[in-house]
Amino acid sequence: MADAAMAAYDRTMALPAVLTPALDTREAISDSLHRFMLGMDTNDAELFNSAFTEDVKWDLLEEVHLACFEKTIIHLDTTHYVTSVRINVAQSGTEASLSCLYNAKHCRLGTGIDPKAPWFWTGGTYYLEMVKVESEGLWKIKFYKMRTMWIEGDFEVMGHGLWT
Repeated sequence: MADAAMAAYDRTMALPAVLTPALDTREAISDSLHRFMLGMDTNDAELFNSAFTEDVKWDLLEEVHLACFEKTIIHLDTTHYVTSVRINVAQSGTEASLSCLYNAKHCRLGTGIDPKAPWFWTGGTYYLEMVKVESEGLWKIKFYKMRTMWIEGDFEVMGHGLWT
């Protein structure tokens, strides 16, 4: 598909950060995780950023956090899957925690549909702490922790060499 056609195709698939009708609490909390994943997989910085508070803390190497979107994700074709999502809402109703399993496949940008292209695949767990941001009508991630349980493929696909 030509670049211009692909860009138009991507725009037609985009949904706003705030969905209608209003989501129930558990759906809204889960939606922050999905905005994070979809923002990465579609290279949509606005959707990606809508998932996080401005002062989000990442329990990763600072270099990995800084490299996450601008230095890595926009240069990759990625697909992130999450499953076994569990949510605990605090009594206050404005804070929650979420845990899930993830699978993520990474290919160099534009090579995702080439069966012979190198790829990197990983899986593990995510743990997130969230806060309800009433002024935006969104739940956002204020703390993010990832534990990688396995990797497979060519790590060089990631392009940043931070974990080698």
